[in-house]
Amino acid sequence: MIEWQPVILSIKVALMSLAIVSIFGISIAYVMRRTEFPGKAAVEALFTMPLVLPPVVTGFLLLILIGKQGPIGRLLSETLHTQVIFTPYAAILAGSVVSFPLMYQSTKAAFQGVDANLEDAARTLGANEWRVFWTVTVPLSWPGLVAGLVLSFARALGEFGATIMVAGNIPGKTQTIPLAIYFAAESNDLTLAGVYVLIISAITFMVIFGLNIWDKSRGRTLSNRGLF
Repeated sequence: MIEWQPVILSIKVALMSLAIVSIFGISIAYVMRRTEFPGKAAVEALFTMPLVLPPVVTGFLLLILIGKQGPIGRLLSETLHTQVIFTPYAAILAGSVVSFPLMYQSTKAAFQGVDANLEDAARTLGANEWRVFWTVTVPLSWPGLVAGLVLSFARALGEFGATIMVAGNIPGKTQTIPLAIYFAAESNDLTLAGVYVLIISAITFMVIFGLNIWDKSRGRTLSNRGLF
């Protein structure tokens, strides 16, 4: 009998992670695009590291930070009398960290593709930075932002290594689809593992398929308007 809790939790974790990386990814990419400072390359390399590091390594570093003896974990324990480790919040944190580089890189590339002359023209007409961002920068970079959102969601949905390090595999509490697949296969319940594989594959396929359909419809719309 299939248990739907891992499916529901995985979707919740992916959505919450997406919300977090959207805010931080877009904000940081915009700031990094507009500023130059010593060590910028090193900072950007740091932002990208979760993309290339083994997820277990990322999870270990998070465990050092938010574990009971870690600086953040100890602070939460002493001030709020709570902990993040081995809770759904730890799974959200893991999903956010590993998916952030995808959102950041996609957003940065999209922002760099925006013609700075158009932004300067908006400023010349009296628009403040906030209005320039929302009326010029975001609309022109929207395809790249959407691609980053989709990739980040899919990455957070399929996160395994970092999640098991900081959230563990607690059925009914922190067990996501990838964890359910692994432990079902380990217990030789290949049927259950196969069902979860089909579910997560279907969700990922629908998200990417939707992105492709949107991209094609957008291309037809622009073509009909004579923009291409």
